[in-house]
Amino acid sequence: MKAKNCLIFGGSGQIGRNLIRKLTKNNYKVTVVTRNLHQKGYVIKTQANAGYIDIVETNIFDKEKIRKLFSKTDICINLIGILYEKGNGNTFENIHSVFPSLLAKLCKEYKIQQFIHLSALGINEATDSDYAKSKLEGESNIQKVFPVATILRPSVVYSVDDNFTTSFMTLLSRLPIFPLYYNGKTKFMPIHCSDLTDIIYYVVSKNFYSKIIECIGPETISLKDILNKLLKLINKNRFLIPLPLFVANISAKFFQLFPKPLLTVDQLKILKYDNVVSGKYQTNFDLGVPSTRFFEEEVEKYCYMWREGGKFSTKKYNQIN
Repeated sequence: MKAKNCLIFGGSGQIGRNLIRKLTKNNYKVTVVTRNLHQKGYVIKTQANAGYIDIVETNIFDKEKIRKLFSKTDICINLIGILYEKGNGNTFENIHSVFPSLLAKLCKEYKIQQFIHLSALGINEATDSDYAKSKLEGESNIQKVFPVATILRPSVVYSVDDNFTTSFMTLLSRLPIFPLYYNGKTKFMPIHCSDLTDIIYYVVSKNFYSKIIECIGPETISLKDILNKLLKLINKNRFLIPLPLFVANISAKFFQLFPKPLLTVDQLKILKYDNVVSGKYQTNFDLGVPSTRFFEEEVEKYCYMWREGGKFSTKKYNQIN
């Protein structure tokens, strides 16, 4: 059987790298688009055997260059997303709304078999967040132009290469106290990167078409519980201090001054809302692709990098609340 060609945008991230390995091992050929071949190319090249992967350097908004890639494509997968706005056109509107709309139009023009777009869980409720509004607008634009597209809405995605658990463990290992926003009550259904790519592969391999799928892990965990689990895993004893909202806003304004902010004002708004299933759409469990990896068990596999003494550390602490 002739190998199908997958065109992937956002292939250098944790989800993209994992997905490339899964697709190419199963006889799919992959073309990965990157904006910086010299910075990202060496990592992407190692994810597949020669002949199964091609890397193209271009600006994702260069419509004519991108257009040429669609003539040999069967499946388009968009994994590009940002958590905070930066310069050089990296705004929520451009990345989450304008760009997906461009891809949808090209998918329609070239009659692409499948278009899979990665969105985010909980965006319907977070109406005061620019991030959530841009994600919703992007989904709407796609559905208007290419209604057979499959939109995936994952909860927090974690792995050894994430910016979630790794950032928290770095800060928890250094700070004697740590702020609890909204008393740490916000709920998440974190999904491991490998479980998410299993879902994407299922959609691709089964030629599955659906409007929206909510992608969740097997457990519901509050932010406070997540922090306590991470403290336990890295053997640290820290104070978790609830912050009044006005103080939280001040801290978010301070954090967002950094090149890679831990928290922005917009992210603080999102934290008001639980990141769990809405009940309005199918989940990966409904599709028969259940998540099998539990948060604490998976993070334990790489948390030693934040322990004193590394993987040979045996001292245990009880966190202070």
